[in-house]
Amino acid sequence: MRRRATLLGGAAATAALAGAGLAWWRATPGPPQRVAGPEPDFWTMRFERPAGGAPLAASALRDRPLLLNFWATWCPPCVTEMPELDAFWRRQGESGWRVLALAVDSAAAVREFVDQRRLVLPVALSGSGGFELSRSLGNAAGGLPYTVCFDARGEVSTRRLGAVDAAWLAKLEAPRR
Repeated sequence: MRRRATLLGGAAATAALAGAGLAWWRATPGPPQRVAGPEPDFWTMRFERPAGGAPLAASALRDRPLLLNFWATWCPPCVTEMPELDAFWRRQGESGWRVLALAVDSAAAVREFVDQRRLVLPVALSGSGGFELSRSLGNAAGGLPYTVCFDARGEVSTRRLGAVDAAWLAKLEAPRR
């Protein structure tokens, strides 16, 4: 009887580990993925800015490639990737990629975060509606951080769940052949 219980317990533990491993493998960010398909009404949206003022119109970002990053101040991988995104924005300036860090967070928390880290990349607020927007842009898991890249025509070209890093961003900067 004990042997049977031990065997059943071992089988359950093995199944749990296999399930956890599969979940980890699925959630591990890979290289940029090229995808096709229509984008949602993102380009008609307007987003509040953490410091107030006129809302940011997504349509103003459409003429060049856009890296759209969903993040929050309470998300450790989001906090980790933010300096890389800011550096990417600084390198791209006005001639390369546009960047928008869309915070699923409160204005006060985002203002404090941006000020403390002296970030210059454009930041806007999506509030809790950002989760639904990110899902409509392919984030089936609803996790953060989530990055969507649009080409200059405004079509989704790349998606990534999980923190970006310098190597991944360098692939975006590389000239396309």
